[in-house]
Amino acid sequence: MSNHSLRFAPGDSPAQNITLVGASSSRYEEDWLSIPHSHDYTELFYVREGKGRLLVNNSEYSIARDDLIIINPHLCHTEISTGSIPLSYYTVGVDGICFSFSGQQDFRIFNCRGKQTDLLFYFNTIYQELDRQAEGYAMICRNMLEILTIQLRRITDSAFEVIPARHPTRECAMIRRYLDSHYSEPITLDTLSELSHLNKYYLSHEFSKYYGISPISYLNRRRLEMCMELLENTDYGIAEIAGQTGFSSQSYLSQSFRRFCGITAAQYRRQAKKRKQT
Repeated sequence: MSNHSLRFAPGDSPAQNITLVGASSSRYEEDWLSIPHSHDYTELFYVREGKGRLLVNNSEYSIARDDLIIINPHLCHTEISTGSIPLSYYTVGVDGICFSFSGQQDFRIFNCRGKQTDLLFYFNTIYQELDRQAEGYAMICRNMLEILTIQLRRITDSAFEVIPARHPTRECAMIRRYLDSHYSEPITLDTLSELSHLNKYYLSHEFSKYYGISPISYLNRRRLEMCMELLENTDYGIAEIAGQTGFSSQSYLSQSFRRFCGITAAQYRRQAKKRKQT
């Protein structure tokens, strides 16, 4: 996978509570592993070339050149390339806002083909400005982002509102930090309930509302992410990795890994070594 990410960190902050987190340019290649993930910020995609599928939770949606995709914070998603032309796209991350669409969806795909505006220009400009960081780049990026939001209202017949992003409660944020650092330990929903002093069903509901995934599913995903890191950077056996990352057995790790990544842990390790050699 070819992926070039740039961070936005100007010395001064904009007056409004909207922050450009960063931008990236991605293109499908043979080693692309479509791993479900989420972000704490809103993500805007613009497909430059190719065709593919957007996976959101347990559903799939077709995407193609000149599609614009908006994904609100904490929504689990990934992309898969299909067809002979590799999928390539720009992404822009924006913190402080989210989009309220009709039907209470947390994402929307807009078909921009034939529209009388060049959204690709704005995505490309933001990416290039972050890359070069010439004088005044921060102001240009903020202005491009504001224009891009205005253009969205022009090109779509689907009403939406731009609203302040929902931030997690103190308890949910604390539980997430705990899971990030204690993933290797035995953890149950009862453990988290006792830690947060919240009813376990209420905790699960609130955590899912803010992060788009239940606490235990988040824990399993965190463990799998650490498995991937160990598979890439160590020679530990699968059973040893299972023990280090909190899985009860090698077979449970293998089952979860294949469901999460679509390949076995051993296949992932071989692909990772091959990428390092090229």
